[in-house]
Amino acid sequence: MTTDHRIERIETTIGRHVRRDISRLVSFARGQLGRAAAAVATTDAPHIGIVVGFFIRHANPPSPETDGLNGMAHLAVGFSAAGFRVTVITDTPCAKAVWAVVDALPFRVDLEVVDVSETAVRRLRGYLERAEKPLTHLIAIERVAPGSDGKPHREHGWDMSRETAPLHLLFDEPGWRRPWATIGIGDGGNEIGMGVLPVEIVREDIPNGPLIAAQTATDHLIVAGVSNWGAYGLLASVAVLRPDLAPKLLTHFDRESERAYLAAAVDVGQAIDDSRVDQPGRLQMSVDRIPVEEHGDLIETIRELTSTTPAAGSAALHPERI
Repeated sequence: MTTDHRIERIETTIGRHVRRDISRLVSFARGQLGRAAAAVATTDAPHIGIVVGFFIRHANPPSPETDGLNGMAHLAVGFSAAGFRVTVITDTPCAKAVWAVVDALPFRVDLEVVDVSETAVRRLRGYLERAEKPLTHLIAIERVAPGSDGKPHREHGWDMSRETAPLHLLFDEPGWRRPWATIGIGDGGNEIGMGVLPVEIVREDIPNGPLIAAQTATDHLIVAGVSNWGAYGLLASVAVLRPDLAPKLLTHFDRESERAYLAAAVDVGQAIDDSRVDQPGRLQMSVDRIPVEEHGDLIETIRELTSTTPAAGSAALHPERI
């Protein structure tokens, strides 16, 4: 397969819907995975910032959800192995879980934690702008953005402003000229990056869409059935575009690492899954109600698609089997 064809296959694989029909969101974002990957792959000595953490106040225990954490982990490890500098960014409610995953990585990455205030986020933004090695790209994975009322919301419409730092201000704010390229990764319409979508798509296709539809846009938007999958697709697509770096980018992109990162998130960081209106989230080895083994299967599928000649009849060509 050609480079473009492989990335298209990866985009199709990560874009299947899981809990809701996101087909119109996926269709609008079609082609942006390749453009986002090219923005990273064509930059000399990139410094990648990764914003992550989605806190669930009513969970048992109150904790961030598992989605986003493994996506951050695979991007951080792959980019670090390829020689890129990586800085992970989160807020205090999510700090324990994010730190637990960062601590489990085989490479050291910088971790920045801010409290839940505009002052703290603006201070961090100034620090990142003045850094000796400033960011070249900023990626948000499963990070909530303000909706139509200016507040961040869960898919159920619950206000998250008390437990969510306004890290969307690192991506966009009227009158501020940001110095880095931005990528948003999400699966539900309320995340950073979804502001580029035509508003009627989220309003009509997503429960509570008129309220929760994200207002924050990014240069590139990756829509996936599970936000982690969008990060996996981005890493793999960069590897497709940079075959010279592919062995390093993908050296830890496997099911064993997937399990290790999720175990750190759950066992040490107390990240939760399966949080709904009728039941609090709980500690378990799953993401978006999908067991870790199935996420490992998807990683193997994506890895196969990065190669020039996928094996005939492999699951890589049949993402519906995953």
